[in-house]
Amino acid sequence: MTFSLGIVGAGQFSGQFAKLFLAHPGVHAVHITDLLPERAEQLAAAEGLTGTFPSYEAMLESPAVDAVAIFTQRWTHGPLVVQGLNAGKHVYSAVPMAISTEEIAAIIDAVRATGLTYMMGETSQYNPATVHARNQIAEGAFGRLFYAEGDYVHDMDLGFYEAYQYSGGEDWKSTASYPPLLYPTHSVGGVLGAWQTHAVSVSAIGVKDDRGDGVFDQEVSQFGNDFSNATALFEVAGGGSFRTNEFRRVGYPSHIRESRFRFFGTDASMEQLATVALWQDKKGVKDISELLEPKPTMSPDDPSLQHIAPDLRAAFTSGSAPVHDRARLPREFDHLHNGHEGSHHFLVDDFVTAVNTRSLPSVNAWVAARYTLPGIIAHDSARQGGARLEIPDFGDAPEE
Repeated sequence: MTFSLGIVGAGQFSGQFAKLFLAHPGVHAVHITDLLPERAEQLAAAEGLTGTFPSYEAMLESPAVDAVAIFTQRWTHGPLVVQGLNAGKHVYSAVPMAISTEEIAAIIDAVRATGLTYMMGETSQYNPATVHARNQIAEGAFGRLFYAEGDYVHDMDLGFYEAYQYSGGEDWKSTASYPPLLYPTHSVGGVLGAWQTHAVSVSAIGVKDDRGDGVFDQEVSQFGNDFSNATALFEVAGGGSFRTNEFRRVGYPSHIRESRFRFFGTDASMEQLATVALWQDKKGVKDISELLEPKPTMSPDDPSLQHIAPDLRAAFTSGSAPVHDRARLPREFDHLHNGHEGSHHFLVDDFVTAVNTRSLPSVNAWVAARYTLPGIIAHDSARQGGARLEIPDFGDAPEE
């Protein structure tokens, strides 16, 4: 069984996924559309895609498309997802799920009403540290887990200026101020992707930017945002807590590792930094860096990456780490590029498998809500000076 896919947005990210979707044996055709038609045409030609559509609406009206994959600006996803589901298409969405509680509720309602597949492509679900922690938690190696940390530390100077200029045009500074806590899923998802719980309350602190370059300027910002860095402390169901950092002005080599995690239990703990990862118990310390280290599958100088800022290319060239179980993946992926610490292959396979078998994907609508909503409420908390706020929960996914 196979299906046809329409990709929405021909930016720096979607081209890497277009190649993987086209190679997957569960997909028989891949189309593309973009607000700038020439970008769609260039990507279709470069990757050998099936064809282009003049608009998202035209794509949704076409019986030649069974599912859509949304790779548009991060604040646009919610309405586009609902539009796709209501048009009868399965939907894969880049992160974040949405930017408000109301948009998240609308997606969950649409998934319930249509019975279609929705998946958010959160790369931290398959971050090697998350995969290893998930395995160790399942085996009870931590004892009782009571605290965790997730960081997404990516300085604006390391590729983000170029990325926002590419996608935002002349008005790019108004959108480059996107609030860090509204892009929470790399940090929150990396923690909750291992720890099977959910956040119930939060207190957050935002740091106002002082760079003075017009980014994170409330008078310029489309979002009225002047926070460039933010920290959130979450309480979780069942007892315990986790902390996340979303930093956009930070002296840190994010091109080496932009997401990193720590887990603490009563019997053992695990800590990850830019170049080292450690497993610790009451007897001693074990270096597990090699277990979590992906091996690059292509050079950052590969011609297919020339349109991507040099400081962002590492995110598209990583292979798989020893902790990854590649046995479930199609052999067509064996020699194709991977990205974001080995996650891309698994995310594509998750969505394709879920659509073709009509099963729930790993990051379904209910899981995506638990990865996204905590950041939305945390941003509200930061704007209120750190007020502790309750986090709504949409519950677990329904039984299949």
